[in-house]
Amino acid sequence: MRFVVLGAGAIGGVVGGRLVEHGHDVVLVARGDHGAAIAADGLLVRSPDREVRVHPPVVEHASELTLGHGDVVLLAVKGQDTRAALDTLVEGPADLPVVCLQNGVDNERQALRRTARVYAVPVMLPATHLVPGVVDASSAPVTGILDVGRYPRGEDDLCHAVSAAFGASGFSSLVNADVMRFKWSKLLMNLGNALEAACGPVGRTDPLYRAARAEADAVLAAAGVDVATDEEDAARRGDLISIRPVAGERRGGGSSWQSLARGSGSIEADLLNGEIVLLGRLHGVPTPVNELLQRTANDLARRSAPPASLTPEELASRLPPGTP
Repeated sequence: MRFVVLGAGAIGGVVGGRLVEHGHDVVLVARGDHGAAIAADGLLVRSPDREVRVHPPVVEHASELTLGHGDVVLLAVKGQDTRAALDTLVEGPADLPVVCLQNGVDNERQALRRTARVYAVPVMLPATHLVPGVVDASSAPVTGILDVGRYPRGEDDLCHAVSAAFGASGFSSLVNADVMRFKWSKLLMNLGNALEAACGPVGRTDPLYRAARAEADAVLAAAGVDVATDEEDAARRGDLISIRPVAGERRGGGSSWQSLARGSGSIEADLLNGEIVLLGRLHGVPTPVNELLQRTANDLARRSAPPASLTPEELASRLPPGTP
């Protein structure tokens, strides 16, 4: 089994790096300066206790690879890049397995249009990528939690094989036939990503997040979506994730914060807050807070604004009058 890590940024870089470190066959797909740095000097994976440099093969586009029946794609691009990433796999086998290590719940649905073998992973992995050729894994000794299930539900031999590879490479990993329930619960947590990107870490505890979550709870109830409870999520996490400084520096922020910090020009708010907005419109549930967060995050990304450009008060002042 060869792992093709499509999108070797924070999540893909850490997962791919750990798999290489523990003897698995891996090829990374990484663009621009990051891919060039890996090709020249390898990938440096830093963690609170140690760092390791690995030297997997790397290509800029998956279309450069000859994909066969022994390949498993680990799709780790941001959700806004999923369609373009899937387009690079068209020369692969019709039943090419695609494992989605991504935030949001729409990536698997997009992949299912291309292949019948789609797998979901709710990623609980505090990782950072800001410097070409370097990724940070902020939790140790367990790097993260990567449970695996078939999409839309179920399990098979590949679930067990991928989960075993993760488990042998520094992650906690179980096979979960109802894995999408936990991807939905992760989406609820990720509703704060736009707030953190716009306002900094204080956004995570601001009342706007609680308001966004309350809207989401109402929307998912109206839509009849089965979501893992907070208690189930907490029980799975336990005390496995232990975030500590890497190279003497505390982690700056999550995936959306990093998109602004890198000036990438895009952000995944449409797949996070935008998912709640979409379902709200479909089921007649107002979602003004999530609409504001989606719109603000996209605007900041388009303007290449730095993270923490706004205060929570400035953001809240943009809500329509009468918003609860």
